Amino acid sequence: MVLKAVCVLRGEKVNGVVKFSQDTEEAPISISGSIDGLTPGKHGFHVHEFGDNTDGCTSAGAHYNPFGKTHGAPEDEERHLGDLGNVVADASGKAAVEMTDPMMKLSGPHSVIGRTLVVHYDEDDLGKGGHQLSPTTGNAGGRAACGVIGIAKP
Repeated sequence: MVLKAVCVLRGEKVNGVVKFSQDTEEAPISISGSIDGLTPGKHGFHVHEFGDNTDGCTSAGAHYNPFGKTHGAPEDEERHLGDLGNVVADASGKAAVEMTDPMMKLSGPHSVIGRTLVVHYDEDDLGKGGHQLSPTTGNAGGRAACGVIGIAKP
């Protein structure tokens, strides 16, 4: 049974829609969508721990990290479950999202459904930048837009 989720990202100037799908509970998640209103270049892209946007993107908490790991790149073994690396905006400020993630799940005790997806203002250094925030946030800066990941219509 294919599992599907969707997130509508909203920010002051940044908006987008990101879709998630997973063919089986063991399969990697496919993540696709489009984000508009970004500055050209790379922007950190993460799932945060809470699906709470009552205080804007701030109330979403830290990166989703149920296993207590250090921040890293999506392909790293040592990474937060919510670490998705960067999206890249073109000269017009549009980022096409097209990625897969082998660790994320849409069901079970570590499902990302009900958590917040955040796109950041700055590039995620993938935990390798040497900045004091590298091991926790990738020094990706403020939160440009966010939205709660919800169950998608079949």
